[in-house]
Amino acid sequence: MSDISLRITEIFCSLQGEARTVGCPTVFVRLTGCPLRCGYCDSAYAFHGGERKTLAEILQKVDGYGARYVCVTGGEPLAQPDCKHLLTALCDKGYEVSLETSGAMDVEEVDERVSIVMDLKTPASGEVEKNLYANIPKLSDKDQVKFVLCDRQDYQWAKMKLDEYRLTNQVGEVLFSPSYEGVTPKELAEWILEDKLDVRFQIQLHKYIWGDKPGV
Repeated sequence: MSDISLRITEIFCSLQGEARTVGCPTVFVRLTGCPLRCGYCDSAYAFHGGERKTLAEILQKVDGYGARYVCVTGGEPLAQPDCKHLLTALCDKGYEVSLETSGAMDVEEVDERVSIVMDLKTPASGEVEKNLYANIPKLSDKDQVKFVLCDRQDYQWAKMKLDEYRLTNQVGEVLFSPSYEGVTPKELAEWILEDKLDVRFQIQLHKYIWGDKPGV
C-alpha cells in the first residue's frame, strides 16, 4: 500500500465533540470532497482543495499527537475509495478508530474494527433522498446512527425511522443532535423526554468550547 495517497483537508487533535467518545482527546483526519450539500453543513471548506498525502505521511502525523482515538471524517471520507485502506492501517496500529459518514456511501468493505457513525439525512437537510438504507443491516452494536434535526418535522421523521428500522436493536446507540443554531438543545431535550425515546441526546461539544470554526 506504499503508493496509496488521499486528499486531506486537515489533521488535528482536539476533544471529540460528538458520539460515544465525546470529550476524549482525538486525532481528526478530515478528507477532502463530498457529493452531498446539506443545508446545515459545518465543513463546507472541505469540499474542495486539500493536499494529497501518502498513507505513510498521514500515519506519521497521527502518531505524533499521541492520542488513543482517531476519527476519520470529511466532507464524506468514503468518497475517496482509498479511505478504506487508511481505516485498516489505523486499526492495525492499535488506534480506536471511528468513521463519520453520511450514509450515502456503501459501508460494505469498511474494516469491521471501525466504529461507524452514520448520519442519516433528514428532510430539512435537503439531501434525504441520498440516504442508502441498505447500509443499515450492515451495522452492528459497535456502530452508531446520528440524526441532525433542524425542526419539529425532522424530529417526527427521525422517530419514524427509529421504529421502521428498529435502530435501537440494530446499533449500539442512536444519537439525536440539534442542528447548530436550528432547533434549540432545550427543545430537543424536552421532546425526547416527553416521548420517552431510547436515544442519546447530544450537542456538538467542541462548538460550545471554541465556536463554529475549522480545526477544533
